[in-house]
Order: sequence, then structure tokens, then C-alpha cells
Amino acid sequence: MKIEQKATNVFWQDGEISREDRYKILPQIGATIWFTGLSGSGKSTIAVALEKALHGFGVLSYRLDGDNIRLGINKNLGFSEQDRQENIRRVGEVSKLFGDGGIIAISSFISPYKDDRDNVRLLHDEAKLKFIEVFVDCPLATAEIRDPKGLYKLARAGEIKNFTGIDDPYEIPIKPEIHLHSDKMELEDEVSIILNYLREQKIIKI
Repeated sequence: MKIEQKATNVFWQDGEISREDRYKILPQIGATIWFTGLSGSGKSTIAVALEKALHGFGVLSYRLDGDNIRLGINKNLGFSEQDRQENIRRVGEVSKLFGDGGIIAISSFISPYKDDRDNVRLLHDEAKLKFIEVFVDCPLATAEIRDPKGLYKLARAGEIKNFTGIDDPYEIPIKPEIHLHSDKMELEDEVSIILNYLREQKIIKI
């Protein structure tokens, strides 16, 4: 979905410090690690563990969590398809800014629609920034048993509408960079897979 530029007479203001200049002072390059999967799949758990591991290696990252973002910059958005699209668009733009600054954005969002995820990827591609889609694959039945926030129970009772996996679809990623089966894998192994990928792609230098 192409977003129309509404404001007129606005111009990009260049600075004197380039992206390459910023990258020289960090043991890394900027990138976005985008976790997608059902509620209860383990996205946030993996993201928190990854952030801690990167910090331990002296790598600067910032974690953008779905609920946290909706308590701030996206507090005016609900869960309709249109609001979900805008939610992901804004997070994609914020993630891109972190990447341009040399920081690794760890973005953890259900992001159920393929087009929305593809738009965020395109945003990064156009900016020549790395975008790593991590599909946290978990069967609905397992996620529903976990139900850490009690949301599936409420959705099944009809108290929550437009809930992904119940009365709203989740479109499975076709070719994610990393595919984790969170119902079969240990957290330590999931984090290790991501760290190794970041090393292979020369995003981190540890």
C-alpha cells in the first residue's frame, strides 16, 4: 500500500554525518530483525532474550514490542485491518530510523498481513538497510494453551473482536530469513540461530 504524501512544501534536510560515519563508531551495522507470529507464539520472549544477548556482546539494539508501541506512538490505533496496516507502517518507519542510526531494531509484532510485512521490507530495501524476517512458527492450539495474557479465552468468548487466529487471518511468511518452530525449540537455540545469522551477514562483528 503506497502512502500518499499529504504535507506540502516539506523537504529532506541532509546533515554532515553520513550513515557510514555513524557505523564506524559501532561494532555493527544498522538492521531490523522483524519477529512475526501468532499471539503467544513466543515472539516477545525471544526478542527479550536476543536483546539481552546482544547487549552482553556490546551490540547496541532497541526492542520495539507490539503492546509497548500501542501504549505510546500508536495509542490512537485499534485492531481493524486499516489500523493494523497503519500500526505496522509506523513501526517500519521507526525501525528504519534506528537502522540508519546504526542500531539494530528488534521489532516484535504479530503483523498478520503479508502485504504489510512486504511494505516494511521494501521500505528497508529502498533505504539499503538489512531487513530480517523471523517467522516464529507455533500451532494455534499450542499458542492458545499458552495464552499468557488470557486473550484467546476472551476472543473465544466473543469479548475481543478481530483477534488474529480466531476471527482474523494470519498470513504465513513465504520466505522468511529465519524460521523458528517455537513449540519444538529451546529459547537458547533460537537466540543462537539468530546470532549466527547476524554474524554471517556481517551485521555484528562479534
